[in-house]
Amino acid sequence: MSGHSKWNNIQARKGKVDAARGKIFTKLGRELLVAVKAGGPDPAGNSKLKDVIAKCKAANMPNDTIKNAIKKASGEGNTATYEEITYEGYGPNGVAIIVEASTDNKNRTAAEVRHAFDKAGGNLGTTGCVSYMFSQKGVIVIEKENCPISEDDLMMQVLELGAEDFTAEENVYEIITAPSDFSAIREELEKQGLEFLEAEVQMVPSTTVALDEKGAEKMEKLIDRLNDLDDVMNVYHNWEE
Repeated sequence: MSGHSKWNNIQARKGKVDAARGKIFTKLGRELLVAVKAGGPDPAGNSKLKDVIAKCKAANMPNDTIKNAIKKASGEGNTATYEEITYEGYGPNGVAIIVEASTDNKNRTAAEVRHAFDKAGGNLGTTGCVSYMFSQKGVIVIEKENCPISEDDLMMQVLELGAEDFTAEENVYEIITAPSDFSAIREELEKQGLEFLEAEVQMVPSTTVALDEKGAEKMEKLIDRLNDLDDVMNVYHNWEE
């Protein structure tokens, strides 16, 4: 799949994630809360929660932190409610951007997202302006050096399980699934002890846009500004990194 060469410089990407770990854990805690509120605290009967837990593990969130967040979310005193909202817009050179947010104050979040676009030279658009360029897909990324299964065996296995695509890149294997097959395929790989760099249902672009150095710099700033917002859960784009 195009647009996922972001894993080529794996150490730089890991370093960036490590630096933002506190904020990432806070956001994942909110995702756990939303999932628990929607379907209860038992992952066996709550597939959404099961998927968020897998996302937490891919981000190296400690098991105790995950358990405590679920316990807190299911407590009687927890009355926090969040609404999930999606924004669409454009970055430099018409790069398409989708922003998924979880908020208890829509007006505040809309203003913050708009401000982030404006400050970085982007434009917040209307609903539907770029979403047609993306498809919802399950994405599982496995680091090659930590994979106990050979490339051929892994490819055969995931395709037999129903994966749509398997790509071997320089440092990682990337598995693409239909959203409906994602959980079953991820769980089967988990049973074999595989660990993931990424494991979630995402918006994957159908085409990508290349940027020159100046455009790439602007785009990075815009992504960072959006990710810095507490209410922003995910940022998807079709920039070919």
